[in-house]
Amino acid sequence: MAEQDDQAQALQAHRAYLLRYAQFQLRDAALAEDAVQDTLIAALAQPGRFEGRSQLRTWLTGILKHKIVDLGRSRSRGASAHAAGEGEDGDSALGAFNAQGKWVEAPADWGMPDAALESSQFWRVYQECCQRLSERDALVFSTREVMGLSSEEICKKFGISTTNLHVILFRARLSLRSCMSENWFKTNHE
Repeated sequence: MAEQDDQAQALQAHRAYLLRYAQFQLRDAALAEDAVQDTLIAALAQPGRFEGRSQLRTWLTGILKHKIVDLGRSRSRGASAHAAGEGEDGDSALGAFNAQGKWVEAPADWGMPDAALESSQFWRVYQECCQRLSERDALVFSTREVMGLSSEEICKKFGISTTNLHVILFRARLSLRSCMSENWFKTNHE
């Protein structure tokens, strides 16, 4: 019993980090709480699965990633076909490039991107820009670019085609570029 209490305390020490991670990915405090609870329950149910080849936080984050993808998949089943194939802003991507495939408006000067990554203000603006994406687009983008899942894994988990995945990623990147250019790069580099 004492060993199980020690395990629970060790897992609980990572709860705040896991909750922040889940809230960033899911954009819903209640769903994030559910995902973290499911993660901790899964870890407690099978303590022998942690083999110590990584840090405990890394192992828990891996479990959490799967819980987040499962939540996203179950929630996207209820989304309409229209919402799945089109971003919130319809076909706004069509006006971003000219007939030769070049940017109509070149991306803003990023200055020193490595320094921006160290700025908490940059990440606040980034999170605000992510909030503007549709829920599904944000989750698919995050699953690919933040969690690092492969296209094949994402398509399988979300039940979407490769073409649909690429459309979602393209629109998410375009939307984030526009938002970050307007709210970070223009205000910090003019």
